[in-house]
Amino acid sequence: MTQYLVSVLDDRTGSGTEDEMAAIDVYNDGLRADGHWVFAGGLGGPETATVIDARHGEPVLTDGPYVETKEHTAGFWIIEAADLDVALRLAAEGSQACNRRVEVRPFL
Repeated sequence: MTQYLVSVLDDRTGSGTEDEMAAIDVYNDGLRADGHWVFAGGLGGPETATVIDARHGEPVLTDGPYVETKEHTAGFWIIEAADLDVALRLAAEGSQACNRRVEVRPFL
């Protein structure tokens, strides 16, 4: 089984409705029941980010996101799937549950 990161893309912060959160709970329960669940979590808004650059010795900390974009990663799932086709199917179900676009990337 390969692990995949499914990133939830959003253009707002804290925008999940009660219905969306309930659908996500049902989706998560299905991932657990079918053995695909590894971990999931929501993230604070981009304004809560701190970028740290310690490449040249002393760390330099910068408040705010690494890049300014219209959308940000609002949350994620880490899932296990037999192959990319299964991961894409599961991600599509997650996209439908949270009512957001998602991005799928395999772990190396």
